Amino acid sequence: MTSETLTLAYLDAALPIPDRVADLLGRMTLEEKIGQMLQLDARDDLEDHVLRRMVGSILHTSPERIVQANQLTARTRLRIPLLVGEDCIHGHSFWPGATIYPTQLGMAASWNAPLVERVARATAVEVAATGIHWTFSPVLCIARDLRWGRVNETFGEDPFLIGELASAMVRGYQGDGLQDPTAILATAKHFAGYSETQGGRDASEADISRRKLRSWFLPPFERVAREGCRSFMLGYQTMDGVPITTNDWLLSDVLRGEWNYTGTLITDWDNVGRMVWEQHVQPDIAHAAAAAVTAGNDMIMNTPTFFEGALDAVAQGLLADDAFDVAVARILTLKFELGLFEDPRVPVDGVEQIVGSDEHADLNLEITRRSLVLLENDGLLPLAPTKTRRVAVLGPLADDAQTQLGDWAGGSGQAGWLDGQPREMISTVLDGLREVAPWEVVYSPGADILTLTPDPAGATWPDGQPRPPIVTPCEPDEAQIAEAVAAAESADAAVVVVGDRIELVGEGKSTATLELLGGQNALLDAVIATGTPVVVVLMASKPQVLPASVHEAAAVLWVANPGMQGGRAIAELLTGQIEPTGRLPISFARHAGQQPTYYNQIRGQHGDRYADLTQSPAWAFGEGLSYTTVEYSDLALDETALAASDRIVAHVSVTNTGQRETIETVQVYVRDRVTSVSWTDKELKGYQQVTLTPGESARVRIELPVADCTIVDAAGDRIVEPGEFELLIGPSSREEVLLSAGFTVA
Repeated sequence: MTSETLTLAYLDAALPIPDRVADLLGRMTLEEKIGQMLQLDARDDLEDHVLRRMVGSILHTSPERIVQANQLTARTRLRIPLLVGEDCIHGHSFWPGATIYPTQLGMAASWNAPLVERVARATAVEVAATGIHWTFSPVLCIARDLRWGRVNETFGEDPFLIGELASAMVRGYQGDGLQDPTAILATAKHFAGYSETQGGRDASEADISRRKLRSWFLPPFERVAREGCRSFMLGYQTMDGVPITTNDWLLSDVLRGEWNYTGTLITDWDNVGRMVWEQHVQPDIAHAAAAAVTAGNDMIMNTPTFFEGALDAVAQGLLADDAFDVAVARILTLKFELGLFEDPRVPVDGVEQIVGSDEHADLNLEITRRSLVLLENDGLLPLAPTKTRRVAVLGPLADDAQTQLGDWAGGSGQAGWLDGQPREMISTVLDGLREVAPWEVVYSPGADILTLTPDPAGATWPDGQPRPPIVTPCEPDEAQIAEAVAAAESADAAVVVVGDRIELVGEGKSTATLELLGGQNALLDAVIATGTPVVVVLMASKPQVLPASVHEAAAVLWVANPGMQGGRAIAELLTGQIEPTGRLPISFARHAGQQPTYYNQIRGQHGDRYADLTQSPAWAFGEGLSYTTVEYSDLALDETALAASDRIVAHVSVTNTGQRETIETVQVYVRDRVTSVSWTDKELKGYQQVTLTPGESARVRIELPVADCTIVDAAGDRIVEPGEFELLIGPSSREEVLLSAGFTVA
């Protein structure tokens, strides 16, 4: 270090961060400021990114390119360290040998916020050790139309549950604060309403009123904003014709204004460019850059021409020279808080012992066990050793290791430096049963799912991103099915693993239908027709519609994309070594035409069915079976006449009436009987998990602020209206299983 650098105030770690930011900002050229606002893809020309455009951040960074990027940064004039970001969604997605957990939707089935927080903390430890500082997680989108390709990334359909689990994940990522070398920057996304698509089509116009946003889509984001999530990512979509990237009401009035949010805003991939080439709401990149800066965006993800566009906007008088200062100050503040000027946090020594550690594998198995949801069981499960000598493991996903990991994992295609995670780290259903089961296991895939053909529109979108190929379902193969049928006929039970593949999941990969593709329905029909008891394991990124033959199956298990330990956990459940305790965070449709099927629908439609089909879901939010039976009784409130400042205190008896221990998720809903505006019939407001041994009864105390029993009125204000309410408690959102107790609010 030279004597000159010692005199630079921004390099003095003893100075307050605002002073260091002000000093550095005062030394920066216009080009350096604009560069700080850019986050570009490290798979492209890194030297051009760092030395010419002077980027502030990179993403999609292989192990080798992290080192190269830091070497390039040392050659820049001010040597401002890079923020390195990555989509570490359910584990360190694109690092070879990292621990890949169940997807967010799978973890949501645990209904266990402390466990989700531990997963995020373990992920942060792995991510930070590899020289990456920023994860684009958690996802707070509300999943409603199951055709949408990104349902797997969400925590399901309920705003309260989303808020609980997302807050836990933020706490885990950010740890004790960004100064902690194992902390990483969390990102709440996609702000806001991105998931409310038309026809399930990804990034289509979100037709949401401001009142509807305040009612359901904004509360999870407000919660994590107030709890300290340090960055928000903006959605791709337009809303009322305005791209989120330039939505002054949402970004300035609500987020920065009402919530007083001081964190960093980052666009999603090429949001600024898309305003020109896709949405056609800006004439050129200069006007798009000016609109994005004026709206308060801080970091521009992968719009490389933002650099030239912003300079051009200044030259044309669309932006003042100092228009970038507020955004750059926020970015520099993050870098100082992370301590990157003193320690750029490159990959640490011994990273191989941290990434994919045995401790994290144990945690992975724990969360996977808690995420499995038993939907049907005629008594076959758990499989009895005395009655089982041979099990046929069938289906195209029974031994598909990379598909089992789901989206945002080694084999999901978003990173070019690895094709998948190490096979030896992954336990498939076939692996798990061979390892765990005390009987003979025979295997036959029985069906193929799909083939791919190039999109005739071209291999890439206008921004250079790869255009997904077109999926063609495979026809049922008679020889494959015959082999699977023979295996089933020779076995005492058959486990058939079906679902979707990664080619049907993710950005730009929404599906027009929810049915199983390829030969899977024919396989299920044929195997169930043998009369051998069948366990259907649905390994799917989201709820899917199963064929009518599944009504004759002995059991149905939904496992989402269960991550590396999925096969082991599933085998343990099938053989009774663990109890099924997962509960659905999302409802299952009976038909794609039922969309949407979420439980907290607005009251007032004519009837409760279609002319040709019930509206009732196949399986409802909150449902899930155990290997025992649990009864609810004696719901009582301490007080039934309450003020808005009071707390509801209730007690309910929960009794294990079966022969096995279980963890019961006691769910608490509230119904406001008469509202000044249309509202949902009931909403989840809390839950507790209670461990019960056989025959044990617990008196569970529920406490809930009356202030949580709100609606959003016609003026858009969230209020508690006086009147009659019901407290509903039970094992799921289904009306017929809920106990009810009335109370009034004065």
